[in-house]
Amino acid sequence: MRLIAGIDRPDGGRILINGRDVTALRPAARNVAMVFQSYALYPHLTVAENIAVPLSMRRMGVAQRLPLIGRIWPGSRAARRGIAEDVRSAALALGLTNLLERRPSQLSGGQRQRVALARAIVRQPAAFLMDEPLSNLDAALRVHTRREIVEIHRRAGAATLYVTHDQSEALTMADRVAVMQAGEILQVASPRAIYADPDDLRVATFIGSPRINTLPAEIDGHGLTRVAGFPTGVRLCGAERITGAATLALRPEDLYLADGGIPATAEGLEFLGESLLLHARHVGTGTALVVRLPPELVPDLPPGSRVTLGFDPARALLFDARGRRLRDTAVVPEPSLV
Repeated sequence: MRLIAGIDRPDGGRILINGRDVTALRPAARNVAMVFQSYALYPHLTVAENIAVPLSMRRMGVAQRLPLIGRIWPGSRAARRGIAEDVRSAALALGLTNLLERRPSQLSGGQRQRVALARAIVRQPAAFLMDEPLSNLDAALRVHTRREIVEIHRRAGAATLYVTHDQSEALTMADRVAVMQAGEILQVASPRAIYADPDDLRVATFIGSPRINTLPAEIDGHGLTRVAGFPTGVRLCGAERITGAATLALRPEDLYLADGGIPATAEGLEFLGESLLLHARHVGTGTALVVRLPPELVPDLPPGSRVTLGFDPARALLFDARGRRLRDTAVVPEPSLV
């Protein structure tokens, strides 16, 4: 984000915004707007004045911005009228019309964040840069405000780079998601692909709540994948054929109670309203497992009960020892895990 804004210089490559190379441009010439996690509002200015700051800096000279003489300086009256109209338009879009005369200390956290958003959109920038703008809001207000941000993005038509540690925000707001860890981009794809078709085990385990189930596996010389010595129904084919340690990953919703399958010991149930989570532990490896069950299914499973968990091998994800996704897989008929 600092590279795109022009605060830092890249060691290599180029930065393009709407096809325009801005790599060598100073920050003010890039026409980007930033929304910070900490709001960054001027406490001595009203809401209207805070929103107007970027317009005043761009449309008015130093003399025109002075408190007294600026009001009678040639051209300042017309410039102020235009700025006031744009401020009212931005305030209307974010429901701030009745707060324009208040100061930041008189606003709630959600209102302050909306003022910061209004200050960004009033410029009509080429791109928005948002650094965890909702992290200081409560859960209900986060859900409401993230929909507002999506609508702002659609109306403005400007590219938006949104940084967040909240995967719910990433999956519900983004057209494309880039998952980064330790400065490395692990995968860039649509939210659906990031969740259902991850390239890397680190992506698979980071995205999803509850997190994906991972079981240590072994691939034999025929490409057959086994967990604790039992076949899983997944066979590795083609040029990706390897042998040795691997990881079999299954989303909680892809597991279900079955007469035959993964042997596990029940540890407890968690009722979530729309679903039921069964917490269990794999008998062979001691790996913790989470199963998402329909809410109407309330099994009598006291802690310590033996269960078997089935799954569709076609929905299983296979990763090599380095965490790299192995995609060339096939389903072996009638697998047996017990």
